[in-house]
Amino acid sequence: MPSSARATSLTRRGILAAGGALGLGAVLAACGDSDSGKKGSGASASAKSGSWEFKDDRGQTVKTKATPKNIVAFTGMAAALKDFGVEVTGVFGPTYVEDPKTKERKPDVQAGDLDITKVKVIGNVWGEFKIEEYLKLQPEVLITDMWEKDALWYVPEEQKAKILKIAPSVALWAAGKSMPSVLQRHADLAASLGADVNSEQVKKDKARFEAAAERLRKVAQGKKDIKVLIGSGDPNTFYVSTPVRPTDTLFFQELGINLVVPTKLDPSGWFELLSWENVDKYKADVILLDNRTGTLQPEQLKAKPTWAALPAVKAGQVFPRVTEPVYSYAKCAPLLEDLATALENAKKVS
Repeated sequence: MPSSARATSLTRRGILAAGGALGLGAVLAACGDSDSGKKGSGASASAKSGSWEFKDDRGQTVKTKATPKNIVAFTGMAAALKDFGVEVTGVFGPTYVEDPKTKERKPDVQAGDLDITKVKVIGNVWGEFKIEEYLKLQPEVLITDMWEKDALWYVPEEQKAKILKIAPSVALWAAGKSMPSVLQRHADLAASLGADVNSEQVKKDKARFEAAAERLRKVAQGKKDIKVLIGSGDPNTFYVSTPVRPTDTLFFQELGINLVVPTKLDPSGWFELLSWENVDKYKADVILLDNRTGTLQPEQLKAKPTWAALPAVKAGQVFPRVTEPVYSYAKCAPLLEDLATALENAKKVS
């Protein structure tokens, strides 16, 4: 689960969401309610009529008169679509990290291969969604992830009704389903938007992903005694993630990786919260640590004695985890390859 919604699950939307934009009433009213919730029979792009429709993971079929070109998407979704061959006009969500001194902007880990100088960023942090800028882009569709049913990722709850009047929305699962099925849904969406998902590059990327999965399966068979913990840290709390909800860890389990399963999940059902004094509750030989902006990284964690004392830390068996993957074969294959390499070299230390 993304750290921006960790401790309070998706209710944090209500706490941090940006205030509604002023002076948009007349414009929004003129836009009408274009977020179609009608049921359909699947994804398709009709070359005959020129119309476009796609059934998303909410079960809603979105229809437009033509295949959307002005697409605004959550950053990670935009990065995935780019890998499949679809470009977007604007993005929202973690896109860049700005140096406080030089003001130089570098792509966030979730931006993938996006050229952040060529897309309009209408929100870069949780709760930020600049509706005025969104309107200027004349969006034809808004596309984002879904971590909980019907909750549009990084679309502030307080602004949601206004935002969804501007353009129809599409949401795909980013949790609760195994990585291969989630990747296929992203490929389906890209294909409906005109991408050639049977191109040589995409086929090459998919073959690499499948080979990496098979390699990881074989590694897991020989490393069944190695316990792997999925964690994320902030100044006051260490979060031990359940492996049954994130798409990557669910897939890791299916491949045979021995993952730590926390026993006392918080109300969100995503993780167990541990104080730093109790960070050693679960034995682990390998720790996969959240690598996202805003979470504590190994260098910062050195200041915490209880962390430094963990067997996996002392053994140098802490590895970065891409907690919010970019759902393309090109970006997910390396995640499996890196984990396979880490496990191949891991030793039993707990």
